[in-house]
Formats: sequence, C-alpha cells, structure tokens
Amino acid sequence: MTVPHVSLTAPTHLPPPDPTTSPVTGWTRAHWEATADRLLDGLLPYASPGSAQYRLPGRASHSGPWSDGLEGYARSFLLAAFRIAGSGGRVGPALIERYAAGLAAGTDPHGPDRWPPITDRGQPMVEAASVAIALHETRPWIWDRLDDSVRGRVVDWLSGFIGATVNDSNWRLFQVITEEFLASVGAPHSRDEIDAGLARLGDWYRGEGWYTDGDGRKFDYYNAWALHLYPVLWARVAGSRADPELVAEHRARLAAFLGVHQYFFGSDGAPVHQGRSLTYRFATAAPLWAGALADATPLAPGLTRRLASGALKHFAERGVPDENGLLSLGWYRPFLPVTQRYSGPASPYWASKAFLGLLLPADHPVWTAPEEPGPVDTADACVALPVPGWLVQSTAADGVVRLVNHGSDRLPPPPAPDEDSPHYTRFAYASAAAPDTEGAGIDNHLALVAADGTESRRGRIHPLGAVGRRAASWHSAHLAGAEHRIETTSVVHGPWEARVHRVAGPRGAVVREGGWALADDAGPLEEATGPGWARARRPDGLTSAVVGLLGWDASGDGLVARARGANAYGVHSATPHLALPVHPGGVHLLVTLVVLGQDPELAGASARVTSGGGVLIRFPDGREEELTGGLAGAAFPVVPAGPPAAETG
Repeated sequence: MTVPHVSLTAPTHLPPPDPTTSPVTGWTRAHWEATADRLLDGLLPYASPGSAQYRLPGRASHSGPWSDGLEGYARSFLLAAFRIAGSGGRVGPALIERYAAGLAAGTDPHGPDRWPPITDRGQPMVEAASVAIALHETRPWIWDRLDDSVRGRVVDWLSGFIGATVNDSNWRLFQVITEEFLASVGAPHSRDEIDAGLARLGDWYRGEGWYTDGDGRKFDYYNAWALHLYPVLWARVAGSRADPELVAEHRARLAAFLGVHQYFFGSDGAPVHQGRSLTYRFATAAPLWAGALADATPLAPGLTRRLASGALKHFAERGVPDENGLLSLGWYRPFLPVTQRYSGPASPYWASKAFLGLLLPADHPVWTAPEEPGPVDTADACVALPVPGWLVQSTAADGVVRLVNHGSDRLPPPPAPDEDSPHYTRFAYASAAAPDTEGAGIDNHLALVAADGTESRRGRIHPLGAVGRRAASWHSAHLAGAEHRIETTSVVHGPWEARVHRVAGPRGAVVREGGWALADDAGPLEEATGPGWARARRPDGLTSAVVGLLGWDASGDGLVARARGANAYGVHSATPHLALPVHPGGVHLLVTLVVLGQDPELAGASARVTSGGGVLIRFPDGREEELTGGLAGAAFPVVPAGPPAAETG
C-alpha cells in the first residue's frame, strides 16, 4: 500500500481508535459525532448577531455575501440536524437554540439578519432545500417548538419556490424537497411541481444506477450527493404521500449505483478526484448511508462504515477541517481551482451530507458490525461502466483507484460548443492524483500542437463503448480552424493502461501525450527520462510514467513538465509526457503505456500491428491483449488474446 505523500496528523479532538469494531479505520460513531461537533463549533465566531447567517472568510461566490451568509446557515443546519436527530435531541441545548434563533431572525423580512428571498434560479433555492430537510429531521426539537409567527414566516419564505423557475438540473429536486416539506406542515404547495420534478429526474436516468445531471453526458459525484440522495430524503419527508412504486424504483436505482460506487474509494479512503464541486470532499460518502437508511444497499453494514469512515478519516488526517475547525474552499488546503463561480466560503459545508449516517440508531448494524475491507483492499479489480463510459480500475498492492474516462464531458447537447475542463475531459482520474489546473494541461491528454504553440483540446467526448477491461471514444481536435478526429481505445491491466490512438492531423504538427500529474508538498519530484519514455516519482514510491510503444519517435527522450501551485494534491507537481515532433499527415497510429502505481514495472511492454490489421499489446508482466476489427472508424469490437480479462481479481 502506498505511504501517504503528506504528513498525517491524528486530530486531537477525536476519541481513541477502536481496532476491534473497526479493524480497518479504527473509527466509530463517536468519531463521527466528535467531528460533527468540531465543525459546528468552528462556525461560532462567524455567526451573525441573530445566528441566521455565517459569514466565513474566503472568496465570495458570484451570488454575493448576503447569499453566502444564508448558505453558511443552511448547510451547517443540515449537519446540526443530523447531530440533533441522531442523538434523539440529547445535545447541548445551545445547539438547538442557535438554529431555532436563526430561523426566527432569517425569516424576519425587516430584520438585519433577514435571508435573501427565493427567486427564479437564485442560489437561495439550493439552501432552502437544506433548511427544509433539517426542519423535517429535527421537527420534535425545533419546528414543533417554534412560535406560530415564526412558523408562518418560515412557510412564507419557503413558499418562494411555488411557481418559480428552477434550473433544469439537480435543482429540480430542491423544489421537490421544499414543497414536500410545505405539504407536510399543511402549508400551500404545488403537487404538480413536485411530480414534475420527480418525473424530470426519471428523464435523466440512463440505467445501471446512473443519472446525468441534466441533459447531456454529465456524469460525476452529483449522482452521489444529489441525484440519488434527494429521492431518499424526499421519501422521508413525504411519508405516506409518496408513491410506493416510485420509492421502490428510486431504491432499486440507488442499490445499483452503490454496487459500483464502492469501487471509487482508494485504500486510504480518498475518493477518485473527478468532476465539479470537489470541495464537498467527503460528501461522496452520503449515498453509502442513504442506502442503509432506505434499506436499498447491496453492501454489508461493515463495508458501508469502512468506506464512509475511510473517506472522512482521509481528510481528517490531512488537516480537514483546518486548525480553526473550518472547511476551506479547496481539497486538503485552500485550492480554488476545485471550485466554481457559485462556490462561496460556506459552500464546502455541503459535506454535511456525509453525516447522514447519524440518523441511523447507534445499535444499527452499520455502527455495530465489524468493519469489512473495501474492494480495493483485497484484490485488483476492473469494473466497466458503459453508461458514463468509464473503466474503474484498482490495484490492491498500492491501494490506488483509477478512472479511465471515455464518456463524461459535462457538455450540454449540440449545438452547444465544445469546452475543455480539467475535471471532465482528461483521459483518466485517480484517488491518488489530481489533474493540473493551470497552464497547458498536459496530464492525461493528447494534443496536436501547431508551430505557433496553439494546442488542441479534448472537448465533447463521443463514447464508443466500455466492456471488460476496455473502453473507447473519439473527439474532434480543433487546430488552425480545422477539426481532426482522434479515436482512442484504452486497455487496462494491473497498474497499466495502454492507449491506442488513431490520430488524424495536419502534416508537421507536434503530437504530445501526457501521463498522470503527480504531486507532493515536500519539494520537486524525482524525474527520469530516456528514449521514448519518461517518469516522475514521489519519495514514497508512487510513480507516474509514460512509455511510447508504437508510432512515437523512439530516438528522442521523453519529457517531464513541472508546475507549482497547480495541483490539489500538492504544491509541486510533475507530468511525464511524450512528443512526436512531426505528424506525418493523414491518420497516424500511436500506442502509449500510461502508468500510475507503486514503483511499477515498465520494461518488457510492447505493441505491434498484426497481420489482420489489429494491434497486439504486451504488458510488462507478459499479458497480451489484441484489439481487432481494424480500428478503422470504430474501436469495437475488441477481443482478448490470451487469458480472459476477469471483471475482478
């Protein structure tokens, strides 16, 4: 298993580990409660006089400080609600009083702490859903004890949703939740809007547990902390009003999702670093608890806790929350490139969703059953996910999970223009590495480079399939006013990925391909290069390497690009890459071995074109895979040569 690349620190506010009940992480329910308390206490210095807003330090969102202050209240109220309800109200009375007071002050339309109104497509829509969930879960301790006048003002504020225009994305579920809460307290609401929002969610379901977040190919962690989570919470609010067939459908979809979501966590608990809003961090654990809460999980109770606790512990040992008990806009440290324009100083507190498990009683099996190892802990695995167009590949020796991306680009359907995002359009992502977010973006990218330095990007991804240990896609590389089709097939085995590219391009253009961006805090990483290969290595042995197997200029040395302050995983980053100085024109075949692992073997790999027009790839351990079908115009069908590629093991 890879030694962590940052110094780990056991948080002092936590109880001692329990190796008997939790032999993998040592964490128990008491650790979760202590972490929740630490997060809630850290907010106190930033509360407004009426406790209706939390004005945290950091860059404001595009919605402005007023909305950001509401966000601080609403998202932390979600955490407080899970803590209060999970303990049956047996918490310090100050916590309950604080959030009850915030409701009174925030909904006073003339008070200094008043909240911004809910208007069309406004950020308060997001926060209203958190308030509604928190009010439902804490009903005996907060809602039922509010003055009638305050309850009336809360209803008036939440009612801004009725008839409002909502962004056609996961935001539709905020309206569903909020108006269902209004229904639960006998307030005016629109059943048509609730039903329409749930129906729209159904439109986005693509099968096998996967939703796209709105039209297009928008696959990311919003499946985890929104599209699967809110239907579970809606059913809790709706109770007998919920259609049982629809609830059963949501449960079945969640179970299917959790069957693969379990593979997204490294042995150190780190989730794969892909997609937007990554500053929500351990919110990736939310659907694990939701599955247990809704009796909709294929995972054993001890496995559920191991995965969830592993994620929370991963960040806790790396300084999250910080020394002041705050969640910063970043990953480990503050790092704005993992945020978006809508991200404000309190946005990271959507991570509160990870504490959903506190709603399960202390004697529930997810808290009492002995932890079980996760998939990455026991054996190498590869799971093909044809809906998002991914391969999820893990290796037990180093505990690393890699996601090979041939399908998610987060672009609206055409005619929307192509755009490039470092968190969506790279060929691969991992639990132990993040993309560089500044400069050329060399890592896990194939580019055509013109004489003036202009580079093509990978925008809209056109998936061609994912099966077994293989996935493929094509994209258009835009260069000098022309489009050039690049088809890529990935074949994975162990820590290795072989990429077979058919690269159309103009004669004379440079072709460049990068491996993983490896990052570390301590200092510049070790590098080595040679004819047709390049490598970067961390002091703990984690290595990123690229080897040109076919079509590259074997006489020229590979290269390593260095950056500082461009990577969420460390201050110093390095990316090994290859360059073909002159594209011959037409369509050129390239085969590259791309590696991320613990001191992986590189020697012995090769690739050649077979007599039948396919490509035979030999991995360093001797395993061979042949891609047949000519590769002309399509990367499938592909069939294995040698032993069959098992789905796991």
